[in-house]
Amino acid sequence: MNKVDLSVSLCGVTLKNPIIAASGTYGFGRDFTRFYDISRLGGISAKGVTPKERAGNPPVRIVETPSGILNAVGLQNPGIDAFLETELPWMLEQGTTVICNISGNTIEEFCDMARKLNNSSVAFIEVNVSCPNVHAGGKVFGSDPESILAVTQAVRRCTDKPIVVKLSPNVSDIAEMAVAAQEGGADAVSLINTITGMAIDVNTRRPVLGNITGGMSGPAVRPVALRMCYQAAQAVSIPVVGMGGIMTGEDVVMFLLAGCTAVQVGTANLADPMACVRIIDQLEDYMNRKGIKRVEELVGALITE
Repeated sequence: MNKVDLSVSLCGVTLKNPIIAASGTYGFGRDFTRFYDISRLGGISAKGVTPKERAGNPPVRIVETPSGILNAVGLQNPGIDAFLETELPWMLEQGTTVICNISGNTIEEFCDMARKLNNSSVAFIEVNVSCPNVHAGGKVFGSDPESILAVTQAVRRCTDKPIVVKLSPNVSDIAEMAVAAQEGGADAVSLINTITGMAIDVNTRRPVLGNITGGMSGPAVRPVALRMCYQAAQAVSIPVVGMGGIMTGEDVVMFLLAGCTAVQVGTANLADPMACVRIIDQLEDYMNRKGIKRVEELVGALITE
């Protein structure tokens, strides 16, 4: 097999390949070291952290759907200080790029975490304005362009790190949200987070999820994610990091052609712990079959005429 160049440049940071383990389904990566060398990844977006430790939502938290899952985990995490003291040092030893995903209920909470991360060795800060499983903050910020603009501007003033703003699909115009993030000083946007949904037990006549509603992800959302990534990439000049139901190397190619510089793999990790490295191998195989030397040749190369 010929050697191809899988590396991509994202906001001036070189990733060894465009595959990032998505925040929320990969934890901090510890569980996956049993299966493969996680240094093969382009990066890891660590499980979303909040100012203080969160226990998350009551069970039931995950429901399987015909082509994906509904989750209402609710940002269970150890808090920013424990992340910096315990999880980040371990992650930095693994030899891949580390992204810290942060979520707050107020602009000041986002800023406090950004200040703490500014002197750390994380490569990026992913500002999560889009989690559907908390009852304040994230959902509000991600639903309104003025709020996205305000929180991005505030975080921008608190850190020199590249900022990636993670957008919600639960909006009427994704391009408007991406533009708001760019105008606020974001270095990139990532999308999509999960689509709000619910499940009902017809025997008990009660919602299945303890939180009543949850976020849907997996292959069923891929066409929506692909469309939104394409629209966002058309609207902004900063990089787009795509996610939403990516299960194979050819799924990655779709997102790159739509204009994404890199992608995040989420739900696939729950179905197959080897998903990320399998997808990297499949992407490399696709490039060899098509005679593509550099993966960046695919970015935005969609033909629409």
